Amino acid sequence: MKTKRFLIMAAALALIVPVIALTGCTTAAPATTQNITVGSQQEGIWVNGQGEVQAVPDVAVLSLGVQAQATTVAEAQAMASTAMDAVMSALKSNGIDEDDIQTTGYNIWQQTRWDNDKQVEVVIGYQVSNNVQVKVRQVDNAGVVLDAAVAAGGDLIRVQGIYFEVDDPSSFLDEARANAVADAKAKAEQLADLAGVDLGKPIYITESYYSPVVYRGVEMAASDGGMPVPTTPITPGETTITATVQIVYQIV
Repeated sequence: MKTKRFLIMAAALALIVPVIALTGCTTAAPATTQNITVGSQQEGIWVNGQGEVQAVPDVAVLSLGVQAQATTVAEAQAMASTAMDAVMSALKSNGIDEDDIQTTGYNIWQQTRWDNDKQVEVVIGYQVSNNVQVKVRQVDNAGVVLDAAVAAGGDLIRVQGIYFEVDDPSSFLDEARANAVADAKAKAEQLADLAGVDLGKPIYITESYYSPVVYRGVEMAASDGGMPVPTTPITPGETTITATVQIVYQIV
């Protein structure tokens, strides 16, 4: 009986020993920590500055064209072509360079009407339009140029409008940009003073600008009592050129 009990205990110990041995050979992997780097994009003092300069536009841009309607495409095209040739001649005769005349659209539309008896669309003709943009570099002469184009185009002339722009805004932008940077620096200095810190050097600068065009309606002059038609009044007014900067200053 003792022998049997001894054999059972020996078998149990034989099973336990390999498990302990395996456990002793196993080593846990060391714990790793991930380094998190905080970016510097939100560090510093961020400010926006704006600078404005008033400028008088030196270019007038006329949007005009001709429009003809006839029973056939060929006839409508011929009418529009003749009228536009006359308009182009008038523009060039008034000092407009060919490079300052740009075609902006040429369209042919079919004109129809609804036939109630037949319950169908009936073609009644065709309409042709030819539109151009004209740069007048002598703004004071814009009214004269417009009147000449209208007279040349006759009843087929169409005037869509006029706007003004500064042909070369670079010098105005230089001044507006300087004003914007000064505005941004003044804001940054105030923020640093309020926060009780010292203002460092700029570490980031970005810039945008806006040079708008000025739109004006056109009021065509009319003769009265057989008197000569006065020149159509054209006034450019002023436009505001704006520069905006965003600057990030260090805190030291």
